[in-house]
Amino acid sequence: MKSSASFRLSSVFILGVSSGLPLFLTQKTLQAWLTSAHVDLGTIGLLSLVSLPYSVKFLWAPFLDRFAPPFLGRRRGWIAIAQIALACAIGLMAMSDPVHALTALASCALLVAFLSASQDIVFDAWRVDVLPSEERGPGAALGVLGYRMALLATGSLALILADHMSWKFVYLSLAGIQALLVLATLAAPEPAAPPAAPRSLQDAVVEPFVEFFRRRGIALALASLAFVVLFKWGVYLVQTMSTPFLLTLGFSQTEVGAVLGGAGLIATILGTAAGGAAMAKLSVHKALWIFGALQGACGLLFWGLSLRGHDMVWMTAAVVSENFFIGMGTAALIAWIMGECDARFSATQFALLSSLMAVGRDLLTAPSGFVAKAVGWPAFFLLTIAACLPGLALLVFLERRTRSRGQAEGDARDGLDPRTAEDLVER
Repeated sequence: MKSSASFRLSSVFILGVSSGLPLFLTQKTLQAWLTSAHVDLGTIGLLSLVSLPYSVKFLWAPFLDRFAPPFLGRRRGWIAIAQIALACAIGLMAMSDPVHALTALASCALLVAFLSASQDIVFDAWRVDVLPSEERGPGAALGVLGYRMALLATGSLALILADHMSWKFVYLSLAGIQALLVLATLAAPEPAAPPAAPRSLQDAVVEPFVEFFRRRGIALALASLAFVVLFKWGVYLVQTMSTPFLLTLGFSQTEVGAVLGGAGLIATILGTAAGGAAMAKLSVHKALWIFGALQGACGLLFWGLSLRGHDMVWMTAAVVSENFFIGMGTAALIAWIMGECDARFSATQFALLSSLMAVGRDLLTAPSGFVAKAVGWPAFFLLTIAACLPGLALLVFLERRTRSRGQAEGDARDGLDPRTAEDLVER
């Protein structure tokens, strides 16, 4: 029994590595490659749009849930297909020239992002299916650990290697690792009792969205969606431009890789754990307030670094602090999202809300390079602090409306008219 549990959890860890490996290849690592090739800063910022599939993966998630490949089952079959396709697409990125064939490189990066988002969808579904309830806690932690280990390799080790060999070799090596991870999928266990696929596309697509809006009402539902998009917008702006910013200050790719991709990711892991521990004593809304304010305030450290220039101690403090508080903010936001999902439709609704988290990271950060170029780095980092305010303002609205709605529903059950109850709450 214990060996079966160990096998399942080990498989979750390794497939977590596979899930995390492609992410930075279309984001931070690609930005470093383009910066070293002297691609225009505005273009680098605009290329964050290639990560858009992470923002809209909920659109095709129901189709991956509804249909199954003719081999390896409904989950592992799609994972294997995604892994093989990813290895090919990353290889095509390696063969592209960022100076003379930037469009081709961007197209390959977009394909990698689409395939990676698809792998994430099915990995999450497989993990839920294969783990019994008592293993889901450690399984979730091991999945995150594997994912973060992959980010360390692609965000830190890749930049260090690029100081000593070509970017083409770095990307080809990562494509080879992605291909080898197919072996883990072949060996991974199937669920003891695989859940039935949805009976129709309507079951898979329509009902989760209808329920989400019906339960909250249109105004509260739209505010909830906007909150997920905007809560981390400011820190995503910092993250999008952090690699070009540090390189333009004169830090080497090895220094940036060691601190931004190494110490920064470790700080994110520790921050996530600290956030989870703190929320054992804090309400989710209070945690969102505290962690949201702290993650936004980290823009001040980057503002200070932009004034000081090349300062390794200040740079390390800025990166580590930012990533630590981002980890805390993420833990609070994920806890809030879990509470917003109906248990009957948690997979699709969680996919929708987690996709919207990526909208702030990918779509709203697209002009960041042009903004930084126009106003300069000090003003840009002050603007990132201001970008955190809309999310906190929406948090006030959500808290008041949720409290008012809950009070009204309670009074309605006691025979009071809901509109009268709302009036009483407002007074």
